[in-house]
Amino acid sequence: MYQVQKVESLNIPELEPYLTLRHTEEHRRKGIFVAEGEKVVRRLLETDYTIVSMLLTPAWLPVLERSLQERPESIQVFLAEKQKMEQLTGFPFYQGVLAVAKIPRLPALGEVLASNPRPYFFAAIDSVLNAQNLGLVVRNCAGLGAQALLVGETSGRPFLRRAVRNSMGSLFWLPVVELTDLVQSLSVLRAHGVKSWAAHPSPSGKRLSQAAFDRDCCLVFGSEGYGISSSVLEACDESVAIPMHRGVDSLNVGNATAAFLYEVNRQRGSG
Repeated sequence: MYQVQKVESLNIPELEPYLTLRHTEEHRRKGIFVAEGEKVVRRLLETDYTIVSMLLTPAWLPVLERSLQERPESIQVFLAEKQKMEQLTGFPFYQGVLAVAKIPRLPALGEVLASNPRPYFFAAIDSVLNAQNLGLVVRNCAGLGAQALLVGETSGRPFLRRAVRNSMGSLFWLPVVELTDLVQSLSVLRAHGVKSWAAHPSPSGKRLSQAAFDRDCCLVFGSEGYGISSSVLEACDESVAIPMHRGVDSLNVGNATAAFLYEVNRQRGSG
């Protein structure tokens, strides 16, 4: 169910989320996020997330009409020519497809422990702030079978617009746990028999192929610039690293998560 309104003026209160795309904290307080691009919005339309509104160029309405008709909630669809849309949002769009939806209730750590089969396969991030990298991590976790992504309190939020876009909508199917204390949460995992592996080069650590990922595990990844913080590193059970050739000491966190998660799948016979 949807209603269509042509954008003649930018002073429509319902357009405010599109006027404040860079105001991430304001969106967080309101419990909303923005989906951008055809694939992401199509995947959003396939979920049970509550969609508040959409902003489209007129050509997209007949393309998405069937999916809109199948939605149970009332969606306000705003139509604007690309020039008007870019005036509204403040930057250019290639596809001209945007949607605002409500952030769903996210599970607690205990819920993902109770709802997933063993051996557990989790990933956690510490101080990963770049939204594009966040999206890549989410996409890797969803595509390579992680049961949940645990987001440390110093990391950015996966529901940032650019993170959602870079995840290509895979965020909608990946359980995300937003933690208030990553160190304490790793202790909880240990109490449940889950070994936390720090993706961190260490003289005493293992190479990636030497680590035993066939049992309950959580792979912990650090920030783009400084890696895993000392407190989180201390809370992990063991360190493991990708062997690197001379002159290169690390990979981007998006690439690193792909390599680690693939190795888990390989060891478990699904890679």
